[in-house]
Amino acid sequence: MAAHTTQDVLIAAIGNKAAHLRIESVRATSEAGSGHPSSCCSAADIVATLFFSVMRYDPKNPKAPNNDRFILSKGHAAPLLYAAWAEAGLFDKRDLLRLRTLKSDLEGHPTPRLSFVDVATGSLGQGLSAGIGMALSAKRIDRSEARTYVLMGDGESVEGSVWEAVELGRHFGLDNLCAIVDVNRLGQSDPTMLQHDMEAYRSRWAGFGWHAIVVDGHDIPALLAAFEEAARTKGRPTVLLARTLKGKGISFVEDKPDWHGKALKKGEETQKALDELAACLKPGASEPEIKRPAVSAGQPKQAKTMAPPAYKPTDQVATREAFGTVLAALGEANPLVVGLDADVKNSTFTDKFGKQFPERFFENFIAEQNMVGAAVGLAACGKIPFVATFACFLTRAYDFIRMAAISHSNIKLVGTHAGISIGEDGPSQMGLEDLAMMAAQPGMVVLYPSDGVCTHRLMEAAAAHRGPVYVRTGRPKSPILYGSDEVFKIGGSKVVRQSQGDKLTIVAAGVTLFEALKAHDQLKAAGIPVRVIDLYSIVPIDCTTLLDCARVTGSRILTVEDHYEHGGLGDAVLSAVGSEGIRVHKLAVREIPHSGKPDELLDRFGISARAIVDAVKKIL
Repeated sequence: MAAHTTQDVLIAAIGNKAAHLRIESVRATSEAGSGHPSSCCSAADIVATLFFSVMRYDPKNPKAPNNDRFILSKGHAAPLLYAAWAEAGLFDKRDLLRLRTLKSDLEGHPTPRLSFVDVATGSLGQGLSAGIGMALSAKRIDRSEARTYVLMGDGESVEGSVWEAVELGRHFGLDNLCAIVDVNRLGQSDPTMLQHDMEAYRSRWAGFGWHAIVVDGHDIPALLAAFEEAARTKGRPTVLLARTLKGKGISFVEDKPDWHGKALKKGEETQKALDELAACLKPGASEPEIKRPAVSAGQPKQAKTMAPPAYKPTDQVATREAFGTVLAALGEANPLVVGLDADVKNSTFTDKFGKQFPERFFENFIAEQNMVGAAVGLAACGKIPFVATFACFLTRAYDFIRMAAISHSNIKLVGTHAGISIGEDGPSQMGLEDLAMMAAQPGMVVLYPSDGVCTHRLMEAAAAHRGPVYVRTGRPKSPILYGSDEVFKIGGSKVVRQSQGDKLTIVAAGVTLFEALKAHDQLKAAGIPVRVIDLYSIVPIDCTTLLDCARVTGSRILTVEDHYEHGGLGDAVLSAVGSEGIRVHKLAVREIPHSGKPDELLDRFGISARAIVDAVKKIL
């Protein structure tokens, strides 16, 4: 009898918390004049149960390493998340009324500007992938008992990225991962495809190998039992398929269409809703006790100094291969470095890292979106994830990259097989827009090494840099240009050829740097001295060196790149120096390329040494 009484007290306390979450969500969105109160109301019982009975966390320290993790994948329900942390005591509830204002970090969708948000959400279909990364970090690397909970909407489960994550969750056996789908039946413009067909949801998730539990999302005892069952389930992840009503608790909104993304009007409409929600409060209910995580065991291992690159001047090495070599060295030096692959590890050479550190290497198969999303989750847990695939295939994951930039996630992206210089595989395999993609994201560092030494040093710099980095690497073998003691810094460049009387500056990187060097020798023999810059850092860019060189070479720059014309190296240089009166001429790939031998393609598409020589003569 006493146990039953204790359970009743807990249920009443959670029920009151759920009512408060709904009340605060309505108040905040009504004050803001925008938001998604109906989406908050459907999930309020789920969130109250998690935050005030199930999850183990320190409410004053959201970043405590052994906390259970919570991701709000349905980021439009942000007021519900904010209200939960306010109810937990992290900040004053009055701050909730500053929702969606310029001077508050309680934005329309959550971002890691807030201490309790690990990853930015709002572009739907991404939260579960980040959850995969967090669960991998806890289970495979930290050996922690921390669990990861991901709250999703039923509408977003149509996204293909969700099912990439579902596949990988089963493959990795992540029994410390629990997804919750808020099946509230109504999307933004129409009812969802399956509406409340809970058996269809169950069979789909179960068919992917998850332990699937159908539950009434407004029945707190049932939710408690389902979360307990999830914690007991071993060897596979669990999904709670929670049947809910959008706008639950507000009679004129509940389960009615056309309320998505609409705040209640301030005044009578809002007051009516608040009165109905307040009537759900049970007087005298106690405050539930938040469960605390286990004490963290020990300090993480410290990174060691890496050995310098070991290339000889006579070596020929592709920068993709140099990347694989240095990644393994980084793994040896720093226990936080992890690797992620999408079934191309024998082409990107990440297999070197995988063989040496299998517990820190995660094969995602052909699921680039999940690979980037999982990397964001790993980074949120303090790891330094290196994500590698062909540069062209990162386009598939670009929305994940965009959200990673919003998160200022500490991920390191490596695109191999860049440009037409890959040769016979043809245009579908040629990354020719990757620099433009990456440079468009604020806060993203974009690096383009030309030889093995530069690759080694820039990978070191990428690992040490706090924030997202993209490194572009190539397929062809190239000579070693630099000595092992050469220093490369983010935001720098190298003047690799210069003399008195240089008439023009050629700026290149990667394969076109070697074409520029050939052109330099041919022009020199013809009595036309030119200067050559290795622009290995595209973002940030070395404006000082570019301007200094341009001013002593007739204010003339010629850029050469194995990339489409728009948004690449040439545009980066033009943006850096164009306002200073410097004339920038660009050689780039200006049409969809074709299969062929690398040298043939460089010449055919106008970025070979011959094309550079011709362009210089025309300019001068």
